Amino acid sequence: MNAMSLQKVRQLPLVITMGDPAGIGPEIIVQALARRPDLLGQVVVAGDVPTMERARELLSMDPARVLPQVREVGAVDAPQEEVPAIRVVQACGRHRLVPFGQLSGVAGQAAAECIAAAARWTLAGKASAMVTAPVHKEALAAAGLPHPGHTEYLQALAAEHQNLPVDRVPVRMMLSAPGLATVLVSIHVSLRAALGSLSTEGILETVRITAAHFSRCGVPTARIAVAGLNPHAGEGGLFGREDIDVIGPAVASARALGIDASGPHAPDTVFMRARQGAFDVVVAMYHDQGLIPIKLLGLEHGVNTTLGLPLIRTSPDHGTAFDLAGSGRADPSSLLAAIDAAFAMSAGAQ
Repeated sequence: MNAMSLQKVRQLPLVITMGDPAGIGPEIIVQALARRPDLLGQVVVAGDVPTMERARELLSMDPARVLPQVREVGAVDAPQEEVPAIRVVQACGRHRLVPFGQLSGVAGQAAAECIAAAARWTLAGKASAMVTAPVHKEALAAAGLPHPGHTEYLQALAAEHQNLPVDRVPVRMMLSAPGLATVLVSIHVSLRAALGSLSTEGILETVRITAAHFSRCGVPTARIAVAGLNPHAGEGGLFGREDIDVIGPAVASARALGIDASGPHAPDTVFMRARQGAFDVVVAMYHDQGLIPIKLLGLEHGVNTTLGLPLIRTSPDHGTAFDLAGSGRADPSSLLAAIDAAFAMSAGAQ
């Protein structure tokens, strides 16, 4: 990213959602902004002010840490004040502080309200992108949210914003770590359901969404490897015909559209080949096929990006870590990677 592009992007703030207030989200936000004070004037937190203040107080118990103050602001696009601080918009109903590490509908409701607020600000052009701290799917369910996670909820919010049916806003999840990126055909469904729903149309749509994202970010000819489903990509039909009858036609159709797609490739080697530089991104057939190699490379650098939305959204590649919440030991590295990725994507989009 050159300096001119970065300056254009950073005229608009980036909004970070607090995540589940019982998890590590508030802590890693404070730690990330303490580690990178240059970001203080560029980001705004959609969260609960008392929860963010608690996170700062917790971390301030370590005398080795120098932490910025938490300051409530009235809007995501409020003018920046002279003294740098962690700017927080009260984006959810005020409530009693929830206990660390405990699942609750109250925490899930607060997290959901922060996501909705951040998405609406970004869709309205008040923020350049959004970065989401981790939420707990069971807490969202306990709050009555009819969506299993961030991806599906943001899809619904984007559809509402555009006055479209949800299925008219197809989204995909991309996970990336240094040297490897993978996009998933199916997301949060059982393995049986994922295999049952596999179709040429769905794979082609995934490849098209992937190509469009890379083009938007300044890579118009991304090399997209499509992973096979069966061992050795079916070994010519010996281990199942899905690679021949379902995946192969999708790759051929993508190539006919001018997309640099190839495959199906043997799934046990395609991720290694991508990391060695043969491909820019791998399209995986189901959740764990794509996420296991990413997470093997290290959660501290992983970034999750939602493709297909009319906004830029990234997140760290880890969960709420209830077992660490309140300890002050959570690592903000993945959140910082997600913030940097969101700024870079915003620059590419401009």
